[in-house]
Amino acid sequence: MSGLIGKKIGMTSIFDENGKNIPCTVIEAGPCVVTQVRTEEVDGYEAIQLGFDDKADKNATKAALGHFKKAGTVAKREVVEFQGFDEEYKLGDTITVEHFVEGEFVDVTGTSKGKGFQGVVKRHGFGGVGQATHGQHNRLRAPGSIGAASYPARVFKGMRMAGRMGGDKVKVQNLKVLKVVAEKNLLVVKGCVPGHKNAYVTIQK
Repeated sequence: MSGLIGKKIGMTSIFDENGKNIPCTVIEAGPCVVTQVRTEEVDGYEAIQLGFDDKADKNATKAALGHFKKAGTVAKREVVEFQGFDEEYKLGDTITVEHFVEGEFVDVTGTSKGKGFQGVVKRHGFGGVGQATHGQHNRLRAPGSIGAASYPARVFKGMRMAGRMGGDKVKVQNLKVLKVVAEKNLLVVKGCVPGHKNAYVTIQK
């Protein structure tokens, strides 16, 4: 699917023509520079690589600087490959937020907020207080029995237990594009998208 790289600015809400208040997310989408063109003959598939958000040359490796120099651009912080563009692009071309139109639906992928080490109630929705899940009788938020006895004498893989929560790659599908502000490179989509403020996201048609 074709798309762009963007940066999550934050959430707000707008009113539609019927006066309904709609929660939405503002994303700075592009401008993205074409930093590489994949072809069937050379790479075995067709795609274009886009770079977004400038960074200082001193913070980039020499290999990366050479890669971006071929495209005639400065070093970029985020680089992602996309497929399915209708237009033909060449090295150094710029794609802006005008790639999207109001009213269409997009998929947004990002890294969810990291929550740190969490227990089973917060992480997996165990009952805890009142429901006393998994056989516990005198503790409020403990996991309770995990099923192991003399047989199978081990804990099965995938057992829902306490651990690191968040920081996962998450895709939210079918978000409606409410506004495209071309002069400021802003895209306003209905609903929420994964990640903290200023987190990088990919927006796909």
